Amino acid sequence: MADEEDLNPYRIAQRQTDEAARFLPDLDPGLIEFLKKPDRLTTVEFPIASSGGEVMNFVGYRALHSRARGPGKGGIRFHPDVTADEVRALATWMTWKCAVVDLPFGGAKGGVVCNPKELSAEDVRHLTRRFVAELHHTLGPFTDIPAPDVGTDPKTMAIIYDTFNALNPGQNNLGVVTGKPVRVGGSRGRVEATARGGLAVARRVIERELLQETSSVEGLSVAIQGFGNVGGIAALLFEEAGAKIIAASDSGGGIYDPDGLDATAVHDHKKKTGSVAEMEGSQAVSGDDLLTLECDILIPAALENQIRSDNVESLQTRMVLELANGPTTPDAAAHLRSSDVVVVPDILANAGGVTVSYFEWVQNNRNEQWDEDEVNERLERVMVRATDAVLAKHEEINESLDRLESQRQELDRGGDPLEPADLRMAAFALAIERVAEVVMDRGIWP
Repeated sequence: MADEEDLNPYRIAQRQTDEAARFLPDLDPGLIEFLKKPDRLTTVEFPIASSGGEVMNFVGYRALHSRARGPGKGGIRFHPDVTADEVRALATWMTWKCAVVDLPFGGAKGGVVCNPKELSAEDVRHLTRRFVAELHHTLGPFTDIPAPDVGTDPKTMAIIYDTFNALNPGQNNLGVVTGKPVRVGGSRGRVEATARGGLAVARRVIERELLQETSSVEGLSVAIQGFGNVGGIAALLFEEAGAKIIAASDSGGGIYDPDGLDATAVHDHKKKTGSVAEMEGSQAVSGDDLLTLECDILIPAALENQIRSDNVESLQTRMVLELANGPTTPDAAAHLRSSDVVVVPDILANAGGVTVSYFEWVQNNRNEQWDEDEVNERLERVMVRATDAVLAKHEEINESLDRLESQRQELDRGGDPLEPADLRMAAFALAIERVAEVVMDRGIWP
């Protein structure tokens, strides 16, 4: 049951690292222990003078997991459930994500405990500026680079840039944050990047025949939990590719139509009402129940820990495409691993966002701005290459299980015998190996 399952995201991230590292017996256990933990966690507590005239107090965090491969990179979220362990987990996942797609970044993540829906635009602006002012000595275009996340958007990123630039004048600071509006140095294609990258990965996995008796996205049924920026755009892109969107949900509720929803109409309805719920001509469905609908592709695009040990057996999908971070718990992942469900892990599936953030960073540092077609073409190449690398690692591991187990025994690594890896373990193993190689090439200082 879920109440017996450890849902702490940081412990989940560490457990995933440990499980994947079992397939890398040559790595020093002390190095693995180092790679599991963030380089630092900064906690700040600060007030703002609200638009209503009262003083409001907030707590914020910024975790930097690793700078072995480059500056820290990761979003800032404004959400009432932000915790230190959550940002540490998200920073860890971001390190592995950047390594999977082979970007010169490490992982970072930040957040402020607040509900932006209950704050005025002025309050959000004050909160953002004060948070950046508290952290600005740790941020920088070549040290730690924020981006949008839950509860933040391009406008928030513009405020972050403006605040950092005011505190650090006289240099090109555009690269200190990505996900900015295009007119403030943002990249064309950034808003759609996570969903577009997810579609590219799904297509490649299907082309490589991992989804039995299926050669194309066209005609497949798709259910999307989380109809925000990522999930909403995914609906449009998958529909454009010929898939049928049968269900969608957000924090206000969900809708279902086995004959297919019109993704554009769902967007229009949400703009008018604030939620996808109660759209005319559809059936009501909760976000939890959406996960159990029969479909070809299930896309969790909301928050962590949505697919758990208490609901995983009810899933009726052929593929889970994780566009959210950490949507599947380890216990649920183990169950799916023993079934015929193809799980495309978050550190691959949703890496399109950080990939185009990298493109934005490059454009800022070069004082360039690329056309959207160029951005999308580059994104497609990166995501296909990363998918092929994960699939190759998956094949390599599973063809070498006996040898790897023999090595583990010789080195007295302990634990249960190795079992075949899924795509998540392959992606994690690939990422850990890439980061570890750089750490060892650079050397343990001093």
